[in-house]
Amino acid sequence: MEKIEFDVIVVGGGIMGSCAAYQSAKRGLRTLLLEQFDFLHHRGSSHGESRTIRATYPEEYYAKMVLAAETLWREAEAEIGYKVFFKTRQLDMGPADNTALQAVVSSCRKVSIPVRVLDPTRVSEEFGGRFQLPENWVGVVTELGGVIKPTKAVSMFQALAVKHGATLRDHVEVNGVERDNLTGGISVTAKSGERFSGKKCVITAGAWVRKLVTAITGSRVVLPVQPLETNVSYWRIKEGHEGDFTIENGFPSFASYGETYVYGTPALEFPGLIKVGWHGGRECDAEGRTFAPLASSIPSLKQWIEGRFGGLVDSSAPVISQSCMYSMTPDEDYVIDFLGGELGKDVVVAGGFSGHGFKMGPLVGQILADLVWSGDPHDLAHFRIDRFKENDKGNVKDFADQVNRKADFLMGRL
Repeated sequence: MEKIEFDVIVVGGGIMGSCAAYQSAKRGLRTLLLEQFDFLHHRGSSHGESRTIRATYPEEYYAKMVLAAETLWREAEAEIGYKVFFKTRQLDMGPADNTALQAVVSSCRKVSIPVRVLDPTRVSEEFGGRFQLPENWVGVVTELGGVIKPTKAVSMFQALAVKHGATLRDHVEVNGVERDNLTGGISVTAKSGERFSGKKCVITAGAWVRKLVTAITGSRVVLPVQPLETNVSYWRIKEGHEGDFTIENGFPSFASYGETYVYGTPALEFPGLIKVGWHGGRECDAEGRTFAPLASSIPSLKQWIEGRFGGLVDSSAPVISQSCMYSMTPDEDYVIDFLGGELGKDVVVAGGFSGHGFKMGPLVGQILADLVWSGDPHDLAHFRIDRFKENDKGNVKDFADQVNRKADFLMGRL
């Protein structure tokens, strides 16, 4: 009988796979992490200089997840000995009658997150005139916000995985996962012909997850995960005001609700520059990206910056634009589930993190390690694969109009 070399094989070395490898190895499991490109590459969704963390979600289940993830971020930082998470307040803003923003306030209150709803005058006073809101808008302020350094964070979890005994291999492109009838476990094959034997498998292949899962299951499972190419933009703060937009001086991470969802972070990674981006992109194939700037996003961002920052940020053009990818599901909810069939509960897939998953990495990694090893019954009803058989748009939400409008915008239909 062929020897089983690993307890858990993780396919995909981005934030989710690296966290899953860390959590598995931390449990004393023989863990292998496989990545098709270089570790810390820039071709997926887990690289770059910053991601926001916020608990202000319209959906209560995400708000709860962020609170749990924050604790795990701090535990990992304590173990490694350096910081990747820089905390500040979170400011959400938008029209007072915006259904998603109203749901954010309700969600925070239901899960006991302290939240304050401020009129435009109070927002201006609270943030020293750095935000100017229209008369019919409100600001929603919470204490849990901040910036996560993504490439540094992925590196941290990979280092911690190695510390706990995990084996890491890059430049291994997986093209098959199947039941090994000799061992009763799982056999993972690479395009090179190399084969790995394990008891369990976790698939966290990002924008490649649909292609890989379709191949593994012979099209029995086709995940509705669409890669989108997007840009992250940094804008120059006008001379003399650079310090006003830093965490040290109380500037928040932020999000703006409306027809265009705008988000951003304080000046941190590039002195004198502030990150302001849009939650959108163009459909692409994971292998066929252009890496070119999305010119269509700039006019709406310029208009937003001109209206919100009181002339303190140069809106003429971004100084830096960086390419990234989203892996979008129709309802913008994650996929975390067993693949079933002959693979049963020995293979779990996680994907479709839809541009808002990075902050959840430590918790998703913990969930994945629990699912493949102990079968710990997490409440994952919102993330089931079968929800798309019941409704091709996935989960139905109370603020469906906002979700559908945003989905149309994301996919270039508006």
